[in-house]
Order: sequence, then C-alpha cells, then structure tokens
Amino acid sequence: MNKEIIKFLRKSYNLTQRDFAKLVNCSFALIALIEVGKRSVSANLEDKIKFAFELDQNQIDSIIAIVKSVSDGVSPFI
Repeated sequence: MNKEIIKFLRKSYNLTQRDFAKLVNCSFALIALIEVGKRSVSANLEDKIKFAFELDQNQIDSIIAIVKSVSDGVSPFI
C-alpha cells in the first residue's frame, strides 16, 4: 500500500485527513506525512486500513489498477 492508495481511499469516502486518521486509529500527522511522501505505510497501518474499510486483497488490487490508470492519464471508467 502506498500514498496514492491512501489518498484515493480517503477522497473516495470524502474524508479529511483528520477523519481518515480517526477511522483507522492513527495520528492525523502520520496520514499527512504519508500523503506528501515523507513517511511510508507500515504493515500495521495497512492492516488497520484494511480492517476499517473491510478491504480484501482483490479490492486492493482493483484500487491499485485504478490509481495506476489515473496516473497514466487514462480514465478508469472507459
């Protein structure tokens, strides 16, 4: 899991960084640092995110594909 996935999830649920942090039980500062690329997503945080959003590996793989498509400039909804 990386910063793009975190940001995608947060924005998909229309959450602020503070709301996202509360939901996954971590600090707002950590989410902010991850999103700007100054910190990486730990295994512990990844587990908290998976639990909070009830994500399985197939869903994460789909999100990765969407994020990659968007970053490549291709609309994921074509």
